[in-house]
Amino acid sequence: MQLAPLPRLLIEPAVRRALEEDLGLAGDITANAVIPDDHRSTVVMASRKDGVIAGLDAAALAFQLIDPQIVISRHVQDGQPVGAGSVIATITGPSRSILTGERTALNFLGHLSGIASVTGAIAAAIASTNASIVCTRKTTPGLRALEKYAVKAGGGGNHRFSLADAVLIKDNHIAIAGGDITTAIRRAKENAGHMVKIEVEVDTLEQLQVAMNEGVDAVLLDNMTPDMLTKAVAIVAGRAVTEASGGITPETAARIADTGVDLISVGWLTHSAPVLDIGLDYQAHLS
Repeated sequence: MQLAPLPRLLIEPAVRRALEEDLGLAGDITANAVIPDDHRSTVVMASRKDGVIAGLDAAALAFQLIDPQIVISRHVQDGQPVGAGSVIATITGPSRSILTGERTALNFLGHLSGIASVTGAIAAAIASTNASIVCTRKTTPGLRALEKYAVKAGGGGNHRFSLADAVLIKDNHIAIAGGDITTAIRRAKENAGHMVKIEVEVDTLEQLQVAMNEGVDAVLLDNMTPDMLTKAVAIVAGRAVTEASGGITPETAARIADTGVDLISVGWLTHSAPVLDIGLDYQAHLS
């Protein structure tokens, strides 16, 4: 399936905020002092490590908002794996402007490619199963749309984008509602619209059975062992979507996927993925 790009309307506010933060009140005083105004260059963005690329639109926009004269030629697309040393894009234009936009562009590209890369590693580990990897709402404030897009670029899927997307009854909801799963689910059904799906978090097989008796759409199987997950999948028997969560790594994902769960949700994809090391390398001065 081809990866649909995010609308510029969703990308531009984040890129503008990042540029404003970096420019301060005086702009790039280093480039303006050191580089002649009429100097033009060609540079390339190149990956220092193997990974999966995401965030090219944000990176390109960082340069173009600084100076529309900058031209970006892409050699790969978002969602494409690259090897160490791969040239991702060639950038041509006024040298001052390129240097001014460099850090913001690389921050977006490295961060989002890092998310895509770790997502790709888990997606590859569970490729022989019927399970899919999904992210969570554990995202950087202001960057949720971009980070969830990066998960899709890595071969994953998206969980809720916001609290308004679906009902997800978690342990604290149950506790504050009186400690009874049945009561929480019935209240949700009374108050949610007919288009709203209901998921409930459980951490024991007894809680799962109660949830299934109430007819929920999905169950979040939290911190269960593979053996428990296998039993949980058997209890659900296809009547609801099953989602495993809690401490999942590329090394443990395959064993969890083998239990038959539908989804594996991983919060650290977005909140702790290491940046993919991408650099900007000078190529030539253009007369």
